[in-house]
Amino acid sequence: MNAIEILGLEKIYNAGFWRKRSKRALRPLTLAVDDGEIFGFLGPNGAGKTTTLKILMGLVFPTAGTARILGMELDDPRMKAQIGFLPEQPYFYDHLTARELLKYYGQLSGVDPKQLSRKVDAALEQVKLSNSANLQLRKFSKGMLQRAGIAQAILHDPKVVFLDEPMSGLDPMGRREVRNLIEDLKANGKTVFFSTHILSDAEALCDRVAIINQGELRGIGAVPELTASVHGKVEIVWQGAAVPTGIRSMGAQCHSAGDTTRLILPEENQDTALEALRRERLRLISVVPVRTSLEDYFVAQLGTAAKSEVVSSELVTDGHNRLSKQ
Repeated sequence: MNAIEILGLEKIYNAGFWRKRSKRALRPLTLAVDDGEIFGFLGPNGAGKTTTLKILMGLVFPTAGTARILGMELDDPRMKAQIGFLPEQPYFYDHLTARELLKYYGQLSGVDPKQLSRKVDAALEQVKLSNSANLQLRKFSKGMLQRAGIAQAILHDPKVVFLDEPMSGLDPMGRREVRNLIEDLKANGKTVFFSTHILSDAEALCDRVAIINQGELRGIGAVPELTASVHGKVEIVWQGAAVPTGIRSMGAQCHSAGDTTRLILPEENQDTALEALRRERLRLISVVPVRTSLEDYFVAQLGTAAKSEVVSSELVTDGHNRLSKQ
């Protein structure tokens, strides 16, 4: 079952004061998110990630297209009760304590008053804020505020959780805490849809990712599938600092660290290099194909988009020049 279905969503804004200009923030976007998966929505700043989330939350209306969450339309009140949302830059009343904040949001979310205190305590426990429940939010660190934000998003036990840049501005420990929380949500059967431009977090967390740039979907799939292409190189690691004669002439990159040597060379020279290691009686540790990282794939998709824009710009310029000559 699809938890989220996006069908040709498009958003065009009118920009400018006196002379209105149309700005396309989101080109027709179609994708589906499976029930119970962690789905990463990747892209640089200004790619259209937040616009997509705002449309799904009903905060802005699409120019064209539609979407369904849990099989229900975006304006269905029953659907609203089954989703949680953490915006990129949430504002919380900093004079409130974490417990007071969650009670406030619990009342807004329609949580049963008889169950509210129990649910607040459970949410604080889940995000590891029980010991800080009665501390004012103005005394919280950035990471603690993010965890409090996730707590308000999951307080009413939603089936789908949307997080907009949840790791933005966090230090390594804060990012680790948020990653652990997202993994806990999946373990509890939730579907998590989060946007980010921090690729290492997406690679570590996501079942699948989609890459968007300038409002256009550039790629979608499981991380291993997207990074499965081989560069035509292999990495060979052996014990010892000795490098057999002739290996460096194979177009190899060689690096020794302590009692281990790492070699990257073209795949066609693999057998020759291994034979040289056997002759020298060096202890082989591993032979691994060099595969594309998610970062390489991401940059390649953005690079393709940039080239397309250059070609489009040249065609437009050429067309204008021809018209001028006529």
